[in-house]
Amino acid sequence: MGEGENEGLGQLERAVLALERRGVVSPGAKERVIREELGLVPVRYYQLLNALLDDPRALAHDPVTVNRLRRVREARRAER
Repeated sequence: MGEGENEGLGQLERAVLALERRGVVSPGAKERVIREELGLVPVRYYQLLNALLDDPRALAHDPVTVNRLRRVREARRAER
């Protein structure tokens, strides 16, 4: 991966992807981590995460996590 591929992907965006890559045991624990480590309210976190899933820079930064989350998102949309 070249240096320029992550240009524009901010520290917060990378932190969101890192949190998703780590995985968290329960939704309550995840919300606590979102607030304490990232300083975001959960609604804002999920807005940012959803935008990242459509961002080619995020895909270049962490393709495994982004593709996994895209599959989850598509499965949820298909259930509706």
